[in-house]
Amino acid sequence: MGTYTLRRLLFAVPTLLFISLVIFLLLDLAPSDPTANLPLTIPPEVRQKIRESLGLGEPIHIRYLLWCKQFFINEPLNVVEALLGAGDSERLRVLSWQTRSPVVDLIVERLPQTLWVVGLSYVIGVLIAIPIGIISAYRQYSWFDQIGTFVSTVGFSVPTFFTGVLLIVVFSVGLGWFPSIYDTTHRVTDWSSFLVQARQMAMPVFVLALYNAAQISRFMRSSMLENLNQDYVRTARGKGFHERRILFVHVLRNSMIPVVTIIALGVPQVFGGAIITEQIFKVNGLGQLLIVAIQGGDLPTVQTLTFIFAGLIVTFNLVADILYGVLDPTIRYDQR
Repeated sequence: MGTYTLRRLLFAVPTLLFISLVIFLLLDLAPSDPTANLPLTIPPEVRQKIRESLGLGEPIHIRYLLWCKQFFINEPLNVVEALLGAGDSERLRVLSWQTRSPVVDLIVERLPQTLWVVGLSYVIGVLIAIPIGIISAYRQYSWFDQIGTFVSTVGFSVPTFFTGVLLIVVFSVGLGWFPSIYDTTHRVTDWSSFLVQARQMAMPVFVLALYNAAQISRFMRSSMLENLNQDYVRTARGKGFHERRILFVHVLRNSMIPVVTIIALGVPQVFGGAIITEQIFKVNGLGQLLIVAIQGGDLPTVQTLTFIFAGLIVTFNLVADILYGVLDPTIRYDQR
């Protein structure tokens, strides 16, 4: 496993570099102009000087290499120096065209909001989906299975923007139980402020948790049903093993192998897959940062966020493969 992990990590380096090149070229060649939102009264020569000040006067390969240096070298050095209490103000960083602030600083500023809402919803969705999938498979065609199948089908089929608007209309406009707009300036200092935070998180967390739980529970149920009909389960029952031991020791461990892929690859959605939900509830997270950057033609911000999302997918692919070996001892990557 150690050799395989090291080999995958070494292979991930050229993979991420290639991904960064593709992302940079696609976004750079897109018909986007950072001066498009400026007043029409600005003369063309002034617009051209603004573009040159943003680095658009350089050839595309020079701009890509400069971005790589800033993102892969300068930004990690800034993080290390910040941890050590030092700093180098002369070091070039990836700057947002809209705010002229370092993009990484903007991401760090927005990250807690995304983790609070979208990250928590994913954790809750996983914790709900796995037990539901197990019980539904073990009690196939029971009333619990029928209700779980119906709810998961609705949750997976109905888009999150419809569910979010529906909850706002019912629980915010109609009943007035929860706020419809997420207040990103709110700080938790005592119990009452914590309840306010919980109230404003309730609807966006529920919308995303329902969608994630519906997807994962269906995979969990299908995987459990497939393993419950295997010969080793009948053999274990024939030997007189306790049903709980068969279910949780043998069947569950084998059933979790394909589900691990769904859970691991769904983690990057915490940062990129909830853009619409963040827009509906006005959560000032990474999703909204990406939307604003796209609307404003802020290529450095879009390129950096898109690459981070792609890097998370590559990373959690590796995490899923490693968990395969943990869950299934028969998998030996080092022998390949």
